[in-house]
Amino acid sequence: MSDAPAAQTPAVAQPAPADAAGRHTPVLLERCLDLLAPALEVAAPVMIDCTLGMGGHTEAALERFTDLTVVGIDRDPQAIALAGARLARFGDRFRAVQATYDAVDAVARDASRRPDRTVDAILMDLGVSSLQLDDADRGFSYAQPAPLDMRMDQTGGRTAQELLDGADERELTRILRTYGEERFAPRIAAAIVRRRRAGRPVTTTAELTELVREAIPAAARRRGGNPAKRTFQALRIAVNGELELLQRALPRALNSLRVGGRIVVESYQSLEDRIVKQALAAGASPGAPADLPVVPEGLEPYLELVTRGAEQADAAERDANSRSASVRLRAATRIRPVAEAPAPYPADSTTAAKTRGRNRR
Repeated sequence: MSDAPAAQTPAVAQPAPADAAGRHTPVLLERCLDLLAPALEVAAPVMIDCTLGMGGHTEAALERFTDLTVVGIDRDPQAIALAGARLARFGDRFRAVQATYDAVDAVARDASRRPDRTVDAILMDLGVSSLQLDDADRGFSYAQPAPLDMRMDQTGGRTAQELLDGADERELTRILRTYGEERFAPRIAAAIVRRRRAGRPVTTTAELTELVREAIPAAARRRGGNPAKRTFQALRIAVNGELELLQRALPRALNSLRVGGRIVVESYQSLEDRIVKQALAAGASPGAPADLPVVPEGLEPYLELVTRGAEQADAAERDANSRSASVRLRAATRIRPVAEAPAPYPADSTTAAKTRGRNRR
């Protein structure tokens, strides 16, 4: 668990609130609010929005739950500025923190009004934000020519360009296969390295998109949308450490909830959703052999699943908001105190998973 103090909102020029509201349509907004509602219908509730973005989910929550306080986390200073302007009308009911969302535990302790330093609800809307995707200069989109940046926080860290310039063929193959589930990863990695050795490294999103198209078999180009989408996903995840961040953040979030508190998570690709599914399923399962007639005290589940599997957007929402097409929504309620049943942190996750697996055999 991180004990680092949460960084406060940076002093940056504030854009007009309409900038954020007009550029972002939150996915499954009403469903998220309905799932959060039982945890927020208490006196002076506190919610952590782990992925503030342009503030759409937070704005709607503050409007619906008039006694609610929200602390929004985002690593992107531009998102903090846009959301801050949009949500300024809520005064001290909203506060922004510039950090990666694995700082959720430190943020929750600071925001909590309870003796156990827990909060009432946590929302995660994962993946790349509309702000980042729509800004061509950020390099996230294969649809627009731009430098290969892909950093969610442009104030530091390695760019996608630096990754492509420095990683060897084996490492590039691993990244594309692991983070993009790209079956032609070896061919694409080899093509990147060949261009580099020829003194013509890939330097723009357009060049990378064309390289991928040429590297894969012709038949594969004609189905499944743009053939570069998995490569772009893989590089973005690698540049920002997204899966490792999620693995650290989930147990910290679960251990920041009071009994009766809820977590709601929206994922947009299978790698994210698999991590979320496993974490919630582990918490909703007893830590005892399946053949015992009674679960021993202390080994009961600490979560109760609220959604049955992963919920998806219906046809009406997909038509109105194309970015909802891939969403997978999961939610759970904490049913035992953290002091009795903490979610395991990453160092303990393998051991816990092996123990549960042996218990079920």
